[in-house]
Amino acid sequence: MSKNSPIGIFDSGLGGLTVAKQIIKLLPHEDIIYLGDTARVPYGPRSPETIKKFSEENTQFLLSKKVKCIVIACNTSSAVAADYLKKKFKNIPIFEVINPAAKEAARVGEKIGVIGTRATIESKAYEKDIKKYLKSAKVISLACPLFVPFVEEGEIKSNGLKETAREYLSKLKIKKIDTLVMGCTHYPIIEKLIAREVDNHVRIVDPGKSVAKEVFDFLSKNKMLNEQNSHGKKNFFVTDLTKRFTKVAEIFLGHKIEENLKKIIL
Repeated sequence: MSKNSPIGIFDSGLGGLTVAKQIIKLLPHEDIIYLGDTARVPYGPRSPETIKKFSEENTQFLLSKKVKCIVIACNTSSAVAADYLKKKFKNIPIFEVINPAAKEAARVGEKIGVIGTRATIESKAYEKDIKKYLKSAKVISLACPLFVPFVEEGEIKSNGLKETAREYLSKLKIKKIDTLVMGCTHYPIIEKLIAREVDNHVRIVDPGKSVAKEVFDFLSKNKMLNEQNSHGKKNFFVTDLTKRFTKVAEIFLGHKIEENLKKIIL
């Protein structure tokens, strides 16, 4: 593992591309290897044992690509499997999206809303981490499971999504939160809609931005930044490949990826 080795990122599917996008933005010279486990998405409704198993297989794949660090872009995997992976793979730095976002939320807010999948919300991972940094924080958590299918279908401007957002987020609006953590990687795609429904004065915390900064700080401190002058290579791997994935992935990233996209079997 050298400083010129790639950064590995995995997610249960498409959503982690919002995290990859923030890492690419902050670290443009780094090579990136992204794995989306699209054949087994979603992880949210799965048992903790299954989530750990899938997350371990994703990690093994990225290690086979000689990455210098791994980012768990999936909130569900971060909540359920991060500690397990860090104990099992001690020789590689592993980052997850929950702790950096919780730290930021505790720094800027006091009455903090958290939205995510059922598995993430039921784990109370954000709540626990926020209270680590700010004991007096009031945390209101809310599962918003229907956001993911809307985003994955590319239905981000539909009336159905707007009505769903209004119904979910009115519960947080009533509580007068001052900060909201988007605890699912799909949610940055509909950030404007979310902000409008909770109140535009609420600070929005995007875990992708938080973890990108943590990765940047770690690589800088440990002199592991890739010093190539050109932009890094980006390679994307999925466990199931459909035309819809390519189309929605390009919406997430804002550019074409077809040439650098491959299907693999774990």
